[in-house]
Amino acid sequence: MKRQWLRVFALFGGLRDFVSARLFRREVAPGRFETGRIASVRGRVTVAPVAEAARDYLVYVPRGWSRWRRAPLVVLCHGCRQTPEELAALSRLVERADREGWLVLLPRQSAAANQWGCWNWFETNTEHGAGEAAIVAAQIIGARRRYRAKRERVWVAGLSAGGALAAVLGLRYPRLVRGVFVHSGLACGAASSAATALSVMRNGPDTDVARIGDAARNAQRHNPPLSVALLVVHGDRDDVVAPSNGVALVDQYLRFNAYPADRAQHPAGALLPASDASSRESAGERYPMRTDDWTSDGGVVVRHVLIEGLGHAWSGGDGRFAYADAGGADALDLFARFIVDAA
Repeated sequence: MKRQWLRVFALFGGLRDFVSARLFRREVAPGRFETGRIASVRGRVTVAPVAEAARDYLVYVPRGWSRWRRAPLVVLCHGCRQTPEELAALSRLVERADREGWLVLLPRQSAAANQWGCWNWFETNTEHGAGEAAIVAAQIIGARRRYRAKRERVWVAGLSAGGALAAVLGLRYPRLVRGVFVHSGLACGAASSAATALSVMRNGPDTDVARIGDAARNAQRHNPPLSVALLVVHGDRDDVVAPSNGVALVDQYLRFNAYPADRAQHPAGALLPASDASSRESAGERYPMRTDDWTSDGGVVVRHVLIEGLGHAWSGGDGRFAYADAGGADALDLFARFIVDAA
């Protein structure tokens, strides 16, 4: 029922723009990028103590946006050796944001904080919700207020290190984040220290990330605790961030979301509880993919998409860029569908 209403509202908004343009001869405003910078008093990182506790950001304001029509806010965090502009281009973000009516916040990592442009997901302050997680959280609040974004429709996404940061934000800021999309990333707290981060990327977590999910839920002051929907997309040939990290992330969020205990038992030898729905798709020249859903109260709580043949790259991205592979399903299309299915 909720999904039907979402489609009705989207249709109504489109009709309103059409009628307004026709009757009042008003041109629909084009999309545009705007810049900003926000700091957090909790934003210091131990691995870069001289770096400012502030980061720059871009905001993409979609075509036809109006302050009187409150839009969802999508936060998209880039990966290592990447800029917000590159991730926006390779993912074809502008086209999708215009179509869906998304406001998009794109945080920018500082070279002073990480010389490779990686978000410091493995840093102690950040993985506990301070550090760079606190800075991006402050950016979300600032963008939400400035553009009157819908408070209840904030989604955080990211690629690789940006995906790992998105996972942290979901666990540490459930009052701020409705859902998380992690592409080729890692669980919150997956590395026990900065020194083990590379090993964890290649081999999987060296901590009990499921227990971290339990602890994050128990630490919430909200009663009942809030849930945060999760979409994981990972390639089975990823040799930079091992697919086992995606599996661990699913387990962490199932625990964080208190997935029903009667369904949460791991079958013998299985890394995850049996999913409530599973499918495999193979369409033409696109890589095959397997999708597993864990559901509760009629909506998807966690979705895991494993794309066969995909390496460490944005699925369905513009292949002219590094870290993009046009052979996979369009990752933003998977994300848009997940937003509807998790509603």
